[in-house]
Amino acid sequence: MSRDSLVIAGATGFVGHAVAQKLAARADRLELVGLTRGRRAIGAWDRLVSCDLFSLKDVERALQGARFALYLVHSMLPSARLVQGQFADLDLICADNFGRAAAKAGVEQVVYLGGLIPELPPDQLSDHLSSRLEVEAALGAHGVPVTTLRAGMVIGPGGSSFEILTRLVRRLPAMVLPAWSERRCQAIDLETVAALIDHSVGRTETYGQTYDIGGPDALRYREMIQVVGEELGTPRRAIGVPVLTPKLSRLWVSLITGAPRALVAPLIESLKHDMGCHDRRLQEAAGLPGLPFRAAVAASLAADAVTASTKPAAYRRAPAAPITGVRSVQRIALPAGRDAEWAAHEYMRWLPHGVSPLLRVEVDDARTCTFFLGRKSKRPLLVLTFAHERSASDRQLFYVTGGGLAQKTERGRLEFRVTPDREHLLTAIHDFLPRLPWWLYRITQALVHRWVMARFGKHLATFPRVQPPLTVVRDPAVALR
Repeated sequence: MSRDSLVIAGATGFVGHAVAQKLAARADRLELVGLTRGRRAIGAWDRLVSCDLFSLKDVERALQGARFALYLVHSMLPSARLVQGQFADLDLICADNFGRAAAKAGVEQVVYLGGLIPELPPDQLSDHLSSRLEVEAALGAHGVPVTTLRAGMVIGPGGSSFEILTRLVRRLPAMVLPAWSERRCQAIDLETVAALIDHSVGRTETYGQTYDIGGPDALRYREMIQVVGEELGTPRRAIGVPVLTPKLSRLWVSLITGAPRALVAPLIESLKHDMGCHDRRLQEAAGLPGLPFRAAVAASLAADAVTASTKPAAYRRAPAAPITGVRSVQRIALPAGRDAEWAAHEYMRWLPHGVSPLLRVEVDDARTCTFFLGRKSKRPLLVLTFAHERSASDRQLFYVTGGGLAQKTERGRLEFRVTPDREHLLTAIHDFLPRLPWWLYRITQALVHRWVMARFGKHLATFPRVQPPLTVVRDPAVALR
């Protein structure tokens, strides 16, 4: 009997490993396919597939033939040697690629593990939680039903948030607690998360639904710290310091725990909110209430095989191969009624005069952009070639095909894509390999790129917010006249 294929993005994470172990019991019905950027994933996988989620082509290939998909990705750590851009924009690109590829492959259901969302107006949410909502929207924007499980802190060995908490308790003789330690969090144990994901996969009544998941306890962070200390056998004295700002909190948490600031910053920012469940009907239907917090902590500490000298997976440097090159993403306000196709045309129309006199840009009828230094130079700095077959109205793609500033590679590319709310344009460079030495690239070409995109953003801001019916000029030669 043929098995349905379940593709799991985020296979190398601690949740991915636990889910693989749980779903292994359904091996007679499910083929488990894990996606990885390079690390060797531990788990009951039928297949491991190398996949860069920033590459739509890679994701399309990985999801081919899949019936179900699970999305466990959170892009808070570097994915390239040089990264320019906010983690929310990087997350959005990965999720949008996954949603597009799932629709193209005919995937029946995507299950997504997101974050608990406080009942607040969207503009009052932290950037981290706003990003979680945006990822939800991107995954479902292309027509595939999404089952969203929103969780707070997941208690389990190797989990980033729980590892930070235990390291703080282990390393500090006394805990300095800022005001956010009075906030409540309804944490959930890893085994229950894995069981709920298992329960949701292929269950049609969950398609298109969003659920909060959490344990039975909603504790203040100071209470959670006290419990962790007691379970570790090292109870700590707590000292309240209400003047400790989130910025200072990020600094001392990173210094004490050794966690990367890129990982700590979004997590600390979200601590200004209470993280409680408002809708636990999935757990009620599945009969999976979760462990009390103390029991979850005890189970995690007992299962944690990580020694004091070994950093958990979330803190390790990724292998060298997946983090070569440059990734640069800028979010630009998009005039109402416009799409990525219009923006790409406008970019080509604007470039020849928008970056003058520093650069000279020539655009031909095939939508190839060639950059030169100054007015008289004949040696191209950079050549961008439009990829017609890989472009759509909401995503336009150019490949880096030449020029003295670029190494030869088939993956270097520039793309324009519209965010799910259609209010912004993401301009992104991926897998670009500079020919300049890295130290020189960082202080010259990298800064020029950001300068060009900032100028283009100001140019788009000159367009009125309410536009007449859209008319796209198909011939760049006409547009440049």
